[in-house]
Amino acid sequence: MQLFRFAIVGALVALVYVLAYVALLSLGMNQPLANAVAFLGAIALQYVGQASFTFGKRINDRGQMVRFFCMTGLGFLTAALVTGIIGPMLEAPNWASAIAVTIILPVQNYIIMIVWVFAQTTKSNEAVL
Repeated sequence: MQLFRFAIVGALVALVYVLAYVALLSLGMNQPLANAVAFLGAIALQYVGQASFTFGKRINDRGQMVRFFCMTGLGFLTAALVTGIIGPMLEAPNWASAIAVTIILPVQNYIIMIVWVFAQTTKSNEAVL
């Protein structure tokens, strides 16, 4: 059930990002700013959705937020590695690299969320990010 909830939140976040990005562009916002605003909104929605709906955690946990944003940064690095280094090294077309990222990132994020971002904490490891 948790994996299903994870997928629902992920699909909703992707839809919100696309709709927000296109709407902001249609309102005349320049592309880099529209992308940044839509992306930040999608990340915030993802955090709230995954914390509360998928993992049943409270959202106002500072350590959890930091771990989530570290995970997001790692996702960016993974995407950059796949599309900027591995894909070109394998002479893969850009679309193939992009598809690889859409497969790798959800798996990577789900694992990181389970074992680190939303893992149960005890008194002995609460101070660990």
